[in-house]
Amino acid sequence: MADRIILKDLKPVTHDTHHYVFSRPEGLSFKPGQAAELAIDRDGWREEGRPFTFVSQPEDADIEFVIKSYPDHDGVTEQLAQLKPGAELTLDGPFGAITDHGPGTFIAAGAGITPFIPILRKHDREGTMDGCALFFANKTEADIIMRGEWEAMKGLRAEFVLSDEKVDGMHHGKIDKSLLKERVTDFDQTFYLCGPQEFVDDVRDALKDLGAKESSIITEEGW
Repeated sequence: MADRIILKDLKPVTHDTHHYVFSRPEGLSFKPGQAAELAIDRDGWREEGRPFTFVSQPEDADIEFVIKSYPDHDGVTEQLAQLKPGAELTLDGPFGAITDHGPGTFIAAGAGITPFIPILRKHDREGTMDGCALFFANKTEADIIMRGEWEAMKGLRAEFVLSDEKVDGMHHGKIDKSLLKERVTDFDQTFYLCGPQEFVDDVRDALKDLGAKESSIITEEGW
């Protein structure tokens, strides 16, 4: 049975992404990296649930999400971006195969960064960031979700990859076999991978070609 939650706060993160704070249902338990289905409790939207990743920690008093909106889709994410504090939603979950399996290389595209937010924050808080790297693909510099936080995390090697513009200090192009071969020195480690399905499939194949074990690549399809 779905839980009822109330929106407490909503703030922009980028030009098309927002940070949401909701009341926490009693008894809710989840692991960093897991998701839940959210639906707006309003006529016409109650059956339009969509999965979003918790970015808060399991012990936090509230639950938080970072959600990218797609106005051209005229759908749930656009409606979420227009909500005001006090709005009621339903939450069903948690679920999801991306959870923390220790330090590794995190590879994300766009909103696929969200499962890694609570996992990397956990490592940052616990001082276990050694050995962690982040490769984050976006179209433009303005699209990078939480860039400042990634750059400030002690011990995290953050590399940004932009497909649609060239920026000093960032890679231009995409995360592919060539880039991974150049920038990753150890393929006998854990890899976390999240983004559009085509991106996940292509990067998984590249990692395996470079020597990574299938069992060491964590995606939404399982561990």
